[in-house]
Amino acid sequence: MPTVIVPLGPRSYPVVVAAGSLASLGRRTRAVLGRTAFALVVADRNTIGPWGQPAAASLAAAGFRVRTLCVPAGEGSKSARHLEKIWKELAASRAGRDAVVVSVGGGVVGDLAGFAAATWNRGVDLVHVPTTLLAMVDASIGGKTGINLPHGKNLVGAFHQHRLVLADLDTLKTLPDREFRSGLAEVIKYGLIGDAPLFALLEKNTERLLARDPAFLQKIVARCASQKARVVSRDERESGPRMLLNLGHTFGHAIEAATSYRKYLHGEAVAIGLCAAAALSGGGLEARVRSLVSACGLPDRAPGLDPEVLRGLAAGDKKVKAGRVRYVICRGVGSAEVAEGLPEARVQAAWATIRSISEI
Repeated sequence: MPTVIVPLGPRSYPVVVAAGSLASLGRRTRAVLGRTAFALVVADRNTIGPWGQPAAASLAAAGFRVRTLCVPAGEGSKSARHLEKIWKELAASRAGRDAVVVSVGGGVVGDLAGFAAATWNRGVDLVHVPTTLLAMVDASIGGKTGINLPHGKNLVGAFHQHRLVLADLDTLKTLPDREFRSGLAEVIKYGLIGDAPLFALLEKNTERLLARDPAFLQKIVARCASQKARVVSRDERESGPRMLLNLGHTFGHAIEAATSYRKYLHGEAVAIGLCAAAALSGGGLEARVRSLVSACGLPDRAPGLDPEVLRGLAAGDKKVKAGRVRYVICRGVGSAEVAEGLPEARVQAAWATIRSISEI
């Protein structure tokens, strides 16, 4: 089965990508930790039954003392209130520094449970079982954890690397179509920032992708995970090359905040953001990006949102430097860079495309 290593020296960890691998969670967790201890399995209402309980059973069979905690599904769970619930569960379970937090779900559960692991007893071990495409290819790799505030997304958080990521592709079989398509935005992003052949592969195999062909999915997930692992190994704390992973996210995060995280899934907002970033990039890229985004069943604009309100929200993004918004743009498919000081008219026009499709 494909295993991608996130190379971080003594803190390196494996990302296992294989159907049916959930049953091996307990054995693999015990192997990477070198012990058994208390394990808190955190899942949401959609994943606790089909995947959270089997994960807990696998851990228990391997000798772990296990408890489970269910949080509401959706972006609203990434809050101080639900973070406190996890802390209290850890306290009630008398979880020590040898405890392990196991998140089972998408990016929301992973970010929330990951931040709890990063802060409980000043940091305990973390294992993630991503159950969405978006989490498998992006959110579960790289150590970013955090919660949201009304002022913006992921403003409070920490870098805390996993000990193991177990991506069981069988979990994608029951993923709702909208959630699955949401994850495709991050896959498209990887093609744009550094893998032109991947982008072309997606363009030629959209139907196979949407049909969730098992062999094709395994190839795509492993390929994206490998690219994310390479970027993280070069820039763990997002001071340089890792910023390229934010392509489309400056726009996307503003869209999410403007709609109170209720109208668009994260990947949907990123998809719109990728189109805006392509418009900002120029060079005829916008038409090609919009075409693939639409073919994947993702939105390419957000009618009704005021571009100036969105820009104001982007000004509070954590990627702002010295009061200036930094944008990731593409010089072409597979080549991205961070840009500052872009012409005002060009930036304004890019934000305007979010509300209405530009002339392409």
